[in-house]
Parts: sequence; C-alpha cells; structure tokens
Amino acid sequence: MFFFKAPAQPLVAKYIDGLPHSVLFWLNSISAVVDNATLTAAEIGPRLTASQQRGVLMGLLISGGMLIPGNIPNIVAAGKLGITSREWAVVGLTTGLPLMALCFWALHWIG
Repeated sequence: MFFFKAPAQPLVAKYIDGLPHSVLFWLNSISAVVDNATLTAAEIGPRLTASQQRGVLMGLLISGGMLIPGNIPNIVAAGKLGITSREWAVVGLTTGLPLMALCFWALHWIG
C-alpha cells in the first residue's frame, strides 16, 4: 500500500486530517464496498489524533464485514461457503448497522 500513500498524501492532509472522529467513523463505512486496507493505508498517519485514529479504525473494522467486498476474507469465505452477496448483506447489514450505531455512541462517549 506504500505506492498509494505518497501520491494521496496531499489530499489526505487537506481533506481528512481536519475531520472530527465522528465524521471519520461514518465516512469510513465506505469500506463495506471497498477494500479497507487501502483506506487504512491512505488515512492513518501521525497527524491524526488518537480519537481520529479510533474513529477511522472502528468505522473500517465494523463496516468492512457488512458486505462481501469489504475485505478479502469475506470474499474467500463467501466463495468457499457458496454464500451469495444478497444472503451476506441480509445478515451483515442487519447486524452491522446496529453495531455501527452502538460503536459510534461508545466512541462519542469516550471522546
């Protein structure tokens, strides 16, 4: 992921670094449909506060499991078990969205 980080650094510095942890948390729910390793490599850096890093990582971790393309193990597991995207989404979204809300509340409470 090193190849991605250097060119994206100015964009990340301009648009990501100043966002509050709550926005970063929900923004990273996009990892449900894209590989979360790429997003992590692009966003996490020494400029982010601990609170921002927590928001990024929790958003990536939870939403990455909600749909098959969210991370590589989901793709492998779905293929081996013969699970369709629709079947995965029904379970993943019904458990993942409430978990995201609960985690958001916990992160907001922690600060």
